Amino acid sequence: MTDPRTTVVVITHNRRPELLRTLAELAALPEEPPVTVTDNGSTDGTAEAVARRHPDVRLLRPGRNLGAVGRNLAVRDVRTPYVAFCDDDSWWSPGSLAGAADLLDRHPALGSVTARIIVEPDGTDDPIVRELRESPVPGPPWLPGPALGSFLAAATVLRTDAFRTAGGFNPRLWLGGEEELLAADLAADGWWLTYADHLTIHHQASAVRDATLRRMHGIRNTLWFTWLRRPARPALRRTLNLARTVPRDTASLRAFAEAAAALPWVLRERRVLPYEVESRLRLLEPAQRTSTARRYTG
Repeated sequence: MTDPRTTVVVITHNRRPELLRTLAELAALPEEPPVTVTDNGSTDGTAEAVARRHPDVRLLRPGRNLGAVGRNLAVRDVRTPYVAFCDDDSWWSPGSLAGAADLLDRHPALGSVTARIIVEPDGTDDPIVRELRESPVPGPPWLPGPALGSFLAAATVLRTDAFRTAGGFNPRLWLGGEEELLAADLAADGWWLTYADHLTIHHQASAVRDATLRRMHGIRNTLWFTWLRRPARPALRRTLNLARTVPRDTASLRAFAEAAAALPWVLRERRVLPYEVESRLRLLEPAQRTSTARRYTG
């Protein structure tokens, strides 16, 4: 079942045990996908362990933590039509990469396919799965699943050329909710995003993570995306909603302060989305207000 259509890209930072487990799972896939790892400046021997145990993996060592931009670095040299992302604590199920490639082959206006996320070791659905299944975004009749307004990088296969044309992940956002801006730009370029329930990826959250920092970046990046792409009234509405609903703590305060301090470049780079894309985002707002799975809340 070797499938040459998709390259898997993984970014990592100081999570050697988790990454080695992920690479072992990817190496066992029947698709035998090429794998690229960007080691974001790890100091725990990650790069050396990958080179020793997985010599077939393409290993990039930028020498510093690039965050999500480590994926951009990897995609520069991808030669397959599709690129699949996963994190160092997640891995694709057998057949899912081929299934996603089949959907992208079949539907030329489809830009990305997001899989169902199974939380390990319990084998249960991630809370976000229900929201993906019940997405209120309307899509064309040919779309093979629910239309999405965004995607989760750790569970998505994208067209390589579409990713490059849209500019990849914005380096200013670094990491934490960085997908929303790219997803909107993909939609503005005419691509549709979908969810495929029959495809799966497994996620066993690493214990080596700073949840508070990730939440802070998630709030900040949500604000930046809102100010960069949404019209004035929806941007104000979403900003006020975030101010009312995020936890009342130092992390939230820092997130708003960092976001506000960046207003000069945000206004300079602001580019409002086309009406048809903005109209889809407005349909997502009620779900965002009631979501229990949004990453910026916990």
